[in-house]
Amino acid sequence: MEVVIVKDAKAGGELIADGIADLLRRKPDALLGVATGSTPIPIYDALVDRVSAGTVDASRARIAQLDEYVGLPAGHPESYRSTVLRQVVEPLGLSPEAFMGPDGSAEDVLAACEAYDRALAEAGGVDLQILGIGTDGHIGFNEPCSSLASRTRIKTLTEQTRVDNARFFDDDIEQVPHHVITQGIGTILEARHLVLLATGEGKAEAVAQSVEGPVSAFVPASALQLHPHATVVVDEAAASKLKLADYFRHTFANKPAWQGI
Repeated sequence: MEVVIVKDAKAGGELIADGIADLLRRKPDALLGVATGSTPIPIYDALVDRVSAGTVDASRARIAQLDEYVGLPAGHPESYRSTVLRQVVEPLGLSPEAFMGPDGSAEDVLAACEAYDRALAEAGGVDLQILGIGTDGHIGFNEPCSSLASRTRIKTLTEQTRVDNARFFDDDIEQVPHHVITQGIGTILEARHLVLLATGEGKAEAVAQSVEGPVSAFVPASALQLHPHATVVVDEAAASKLKLADYFRHTFANKPAWQGI
C-alpha cells in the first residue's frame, strides 16, 4: 500500500479530493464509496469546494454507503443514510437517486445485506472507497476478528465503538444501536481503489499495526495490505508510531506528479 503523510486533516482532505476529482474527470459516473464520522468531513468539504469552483463536474457521480445502523427509524438524523445525504449527496448537488445504501430498518436484515452486496456488483462495483479506521483497527464496522473474506452482513458493535459514537447521540450511549449492517472486508476489497484517512494521535497505534504489522483478522484494516491499489493518508499525529515514516515521506516526495494517489 501507499502511505502518504500530510501536515493535518485539511491537507489530507485536499489530497484525497484531488484524487476523486481526477477519477471523475476520467469516469464522470464513478461510484464513490463513502464513510461517515468526523474524519472524512475534510474530504467532502474539499470536494464540494472544487465542484462549486467549477474545476470538477460531479453531476453524474454515484454514491454508495459503507454501513448503516440497524433499527433506527427511517429519516433518523443520525442514521448513516441521513448523514451521507446531508454531508455528501446534497452538498454536491446530486439527486437522491444517485445514492445507494443498505436498508437498516428492513424486517429481514439478512436479506437486506445480501441485496446490498448484489446491488453494488450490479452497479459495476465501487471505483473509489473512502475509509476511516477505528482505534481498534476496524474498517466499516468490521470489528476485530472479522473474517477477511466477509461479505455485507449484520455485526454487533463493541462497547468501545458504541462509546466512540455516543458523541453523535448527545453523549448518551443508551441511544447508540447495538447492531449495524456493514460491507464486509471481502466486499470492501472489491473496490478498485481504497483510500483510508486517519488523523490524530489516538489512531496512531491502529495505523502502525495496519500498515506495518502482519495481515490479521485481529486488525481488520491490515487487510488493505492485500489490495493492489490502497492509499493510506495520515497526518503527523496518526503517523507518529510508524517505523518507516521517513521512507514513506521520501517515496511520496519523489513520486511522479502524473501518478496522483
